[in-house]
Amino acid sequence: MEIIILPTAQDVGREAAGKFADVLRRTPAAVLGLATGSSPRATYEALASMVAAGTLDVSHASGFALDEYVGIALGHPESYASVIDREVVVPLGMDPSKVRVPDGRAADIAAACADYEAAISAAGGIDIQILGIGSNGHIGFNEPTSSFASRTRIKTLARQTLLDNARFFANPNDVPTHCLTQGLGTIMDARQLVLVAQGAGKAAAIAAMVEGPVRAFVPGSILQHHHNVSIIIDEEAASELTLTDYYRYTYNNKPAA
Repeated sequence: MEIIILPTAQDVGREAAGKFADVLRRTPAAVLGLATGSSPRATYEALASMVAAGTLDVSHASGFALDEYVGIALGHPESYASVIDREVVVPLGMDPSKVRVPDGRAADIAAACADYEAAISAAGGIDIQILGIGSNGHIGFNEPTSSFASRTRIKTLARQTLLDNARFFANPNDVPTHCLTQGLGTIMDARQLVLVAQGAGKAAAIAAMVEGPVRAFVPGSILQHHHNVSIIIDEEAASELTLTDYYRYTYNNKPAA
């Protein structure tokens, strides 16, 4: 697990974008795992700047969203289908037909989840997945006590998650209570993981994920078992870590590849 502590949220976004750009330059048709929320926004903005400058081409890549609300209208501005289109597909110049979001409107939810897993497998798996982390330690919408072996499925959102996500809705009561999410097992299948976090509100979750025991009560802690994961955070998000000096030292003295 690589821990990278940087001064600002913009620095976090640029560092994470660089990791995505490295994959895309090696493999133009890479399969990207796409998260929503405020945490990855700076990463997408940094990638969009590269695209606009002509230094990066994302048009051949495909993508799979991490999650989607259940029952929300496809055209609702806070459906993750809308958010991914607005914040990722359009600014990065991706082909919309190559970007898929779980179908939270499906009549048969179980079948939709199975289809999503099959589609990821048929695409050859996810090359690089961006993640955020909830204040309660969730990744994706895998709430505390989620199975480490879980696959894409329906989940009931925790009260803390509903409170955290209320900022995106005009009325807090409009936040959907259920979602479809890639499971922890699905996330761990990605070849490379990049988790970004900013702000003091994520500090406790980051400390528990990075330095605490691997346990279902902190779903993100499973990332300790991934072979290629980078945790990229700002100073505030790092404020409850114990070994910050060591993390800074190792980042500044990385061996040659």
